[in-house]
Amino acid sequence: MQLLHLDSSALGAASVSRQLTAEIVARQKALHPDIAVTYRDLAADPALHLTGAHMAARMGATSDDATINADLVKGNAYMDELFAADVLVIGAPMYNLSIPTPLKAWIDRVAVAGKTFQYTATGPQGLLTGKKAFIASARGGVYSAGSPAAALEHQESYLIGLLAFLGVTDVKVVRAEGIAFGPQAKDAAIAKALQDIEAIAA
Repeated sequence: MQLLHLDSSALGAASVSRQLTAEIVARQKALHPDIAVTYRDLAADPALHLTGAHMAARMGATSDDATINADLVKGNAYMDELFAADVLVIGAPMYNLSIPTPLKAWIDRVAVAGKTFQYTATGPQGLLTGKKAFIASARGGVYSAGSPAAALEHQESYLIGLLAFLGVTDVKVVRAEGIAFGPQAKDAAIAKALQDIEAIAA
């Protein structure tokens, strides 16, 4: 059994999403002692943003740019790791109502027509099957359903939709929100998220 652990927060040891992903991975290890973990710190070692050179390479063009070529190798490794994974653990703090750009760069390497999804006569079809995902969500404000700011939430909803687009529909969100509302609110949000992680049964 293989687990792919992705962190994307720029905050390092101060990151709430990193704390949550570490706990989710620990919980998965407790539930599945044979699980093997591949770790990517997307903030510390980000892929380049998608360019025309990347798109040309997908169409078979060659490049003599060493930087682009190294990034293409990294993107291929991302794809291999994703296909190998049975479980995804994605650390996704909310940045400006959406996800961090290193996580988006990872997505742009793995959401590839003909590989992880395909277009059919009835619309797109995800090609990743039999996988489950955990999203560790952290955000300063409150954007959950029913809150006044819910319409501004383009973080969890984007990731859930993207994963479903690729064929991953077994997704659980572990959320700590309102963490910018003061130390008490932050501690309470993290405590609730940790309880949710402890309740994970598979």
